[in-house]
Amino acid sequence: MVEEHDRLLPIANVGRIMKQILPANAKISKEAKETIQECASEFISFVTVEASDKCHKENRKTVNGDDICWALGSLGLDHHAEATGRYLYKFREFERERANQSKAITAGREQKD
Repeated sequence: MVEEHDRLLPIANVGRIMKQILPANAKISKEAKETIQECASEFISFVTVEASDKCHKENRKTVNGDDICWALGSLGLDHHAEATGRYLYKFREFERERANQSKAITAGREQKD
């Protein structure tokens, strides 16, 4: 069985994210941080289980970004599925560009040698 502190997001990270959205002089109670910590952790688990079930039915072991988008849509969170899909597309695009730059740098070094 997973221990409580192992299944929750770190409270410091939750507080930091909350602080970024609020005005600089705003304060956040411990109770508020813990409530958001619990909700966000539960949300992640909820979506991940849905994605994992899909993977299991498809005889796959690895949950990927597309599975998360699918799970969000399947759970009726279409707006989040669309936003996550856009993020995933941009992330993959960025990773491709970074890989291409890395290959170019490596090829340039090999030509010098």
